[in-house]
Amino acid sequence: MSRADAISPMRKANTASMVLIPGGTFRMGSNCHYPEEGPVHEETVESFHIDSAPVTNAQFASFVAATGHVTVAEIAPDPRMYPGAKPDMLKPGSLVFSPPPHPVDLSNIANWWTFVFGANWRHPYGKRSSLAGLEDHPVVHVAYTDALAYALWAGKKLPTEAEWEYAARGGLDQAEFAWGGELTPGGRHMANTWQGPFPHENSMADGYVRTSPVGAFPPNGYGLLDTIGNVWEWTGDWYSQTHQRVQIAPCCGACRPRDAREEDSFDPRQPSISIPRKVLKGGSHLCSPDYCRRYRPAARHAQPIDTSMSHIGFRCVTRVRSE
Repeated sequence: MSRADAISPMRKANTASMVLIPGGTFRMGSNCHYPEEGPVHEETVESFHIDSAPVTNAQFASFVAATGHVTVAEIAPDPRMYPGAKPDMLKPGSLVFSPPPHPVDLSNIANWWTFVFGANWRHPYGKRSSLAGLEDHPVVHVAYTDALAYALWAGKKLPTEAEWEYAARGGLDQAEFAWGGELTPGGRHMANTWQGPFPHENSMADGYVRTSPVGAFPPNGYGLLDTIGNVWEWTGDWYSQTHQRVQIAPCCGACRPRDAREEDSFDPRQPSISIPRKVLKGGSHLCSPDYCRRYRPAARHAQPIDTSMSHIGFRCVTRVRSE
C-alpha cells in the first residue's frame, strides 16, 4: 500500500452497512486463467468489515457536499505529467465506453474507449448526461485518490487485494466464480457482465447495458453485493505482473508472497510516463467471454492511479484490529 493508505481515518466508521468478514487463510489467485493471477498461494487476512456494496452515486454526493472534494476528472491534467500530450487534450474529462457499431480490432482499446471532455462522476457519459435515475448505481469516474479521499472521510480505508479477494470468494475455496463453478447456473445471470460479441453488440440478457443498481444481482456467500461485474473496484495494493514470491529461508526453500512496490508498478509499455498503478478487482459490466474473462474473484487488472473511467468504482473496509 502507499503511504497515503496508512493515514488514519478522519472519523470513526459507521459499520451498519458493512459485513464482518472473519479472518482466515485462503488460496489466493488462479493458475488456470490470465498469467498475472498466478501463482496460487496461501494468504492470511485478519478480520475486517467491508462495505456490503460499491459506493453509490448518492453516497459519493454526500461526501462531496460535506467536503467540497473535486475529483481528478474535474481538473485539467498537468502537462508536466504527460510529456508529448497534445495541448488541446489537456482538459478535464474522463474515459467513457463508446461502443462501435461494428466489429473492431480487439487489440486496440481506442476502438471503444473515448476521452470525453466534461465526463466525470456527476456526468458519467459527458457534459449533457446526469445522475438522474442513477442514484443507487455505483459511482464511476473516480481516480484512486478520489476513492482514498472518500474512504478517509468515512473513517474507512481501501481494501488490500487479499482482503478484497477473500471477501469476494464468499467462503468458497478456489471456485471459478463468486457463486460457484458456472457462469450462469441454470441460465441465471449472477452479475452484470457483457453478453454478445464485444464491444459492438450487447444482448442485455442480464437486463443492463451499462451499470446496474447495487443489489440487482444475488449476494455472495458473505452477503456482499456486486463483488463481480458492474464496476471494477480499487484496492490499496500496487500492481505487479504476477503474485510475486520471495524465499523465506534458504535451508528449506519455502516461499511467501512479496508485497509489490510502487516503483515496480509502472507500465513497461510506456517508459516515458511514470504513473504508478494499483490493482483493480472484480471485473465490470464490460467483461465478456470473448474478450475479458475477468468476472472472477482471482482476476486482477492494473490501473494508473490518475486515470478514471466509466466502469471503475470502489468499496471500503475497516479493520477489526484497529477499531
